[in-house]
Amino acid sequence: MAVLIPIGFIIVILSVFGGYALAGGHLGPLYQPTEILMICGAAIGAFIAANNGKAMMAVFRSTSKLKRTVKYNKAMYMELMALQYKLLSKARRDGMLAIERDIDNPKDSALFAEYPRIQADPMIMNFLTDYLRLMISGNMDPHQIDELMEHEIEAFEHEAHIPADALAKVGDGLPAFGIVAAVMGVIKALSNADAGAEQMGIMIAHALVGTFLGILLAYGFVNPLSSRVDRQVNEAVKMLQCIRVTLLASLNGYAPQLAVEFGRKALHTAERPSFSELEEHVRSAKGNGAAGA
Repeated sequence: MAVLIPIGFIIVILSVFGGYALAGGHLGPLYQPTEILMICGAAIGAFIAANNGKAMMAVFRSTSKLKRTVKYNKAMYMELMALQYKLLSKARRDGMLAIERDIDNPKDSALFAEYPRIQADPMIMNFLTDYLRLMISGNMDPHQIDELMEHEIEAFEHEAHIPADALAKVGDGLPAFGIVAAVMGVIKALSNADAGAEQMGIMIAHALVGTFLGILLAYGFVNPLSSRVDRQVNEAVKMLQCIRVTLLASLNGYAPQLAVEFGRKALHTAERPSFSELEEHVRSAKGNGAAGA
């Protein structure tokens, strides 16, 4: 869940600074605003220089998504497979044209309305309805549709990984910017060679804070955010792969219940329902569909 992000950051801060304080260190010397300015300013400048406007906006959008609870969980996969089962069953029973109205106007479809979480996700809806339209047309070979789905998923994955890649590069650069700030502090200390040994030691200690801050910001904050965005992208890709495998199984002539079983096998084990769970869910969806009919 998104709440794990601030919890993780709090643990990092308490562990590092708390451990330092318990070892007898004083926190005051660690506050060096000029070194923070050099490190963070250089990182922001490098980020701007390395990315175009599209990439920067993608990073800002991805950080806003981190506030939300991860939604692609087992319950949502079950909803997706139940929806696909109903769509494919209706198409198998009444012909592909029977679902054309549902596909063209999913907001007004009673079938889609049963699954509001799926209906509210534009990525899932666009992918699912686009390829169901191609299936309705009947003019494409299953291999062609599969290849097209693979290309679209690859393009989505490449674009969605841009924010994670941009954040990872900033994280990789922060330790180097910390070293730059530390070197600048050492140069300042050495330029005051006439200062006493005590004063020289203080200036050297202040300079070394730059290296510490650069490493802490990189591996304690920025790189974990990059990894979190990367995990979210992988979850979204897995959702699309589940749809792809299910539709492809249907195109190859498998019954809807077997087609959703193909989709189940495409899931990670952490979110994958058991065979009996999926069967029970599909039977429930079938019963609700019959009652609605």
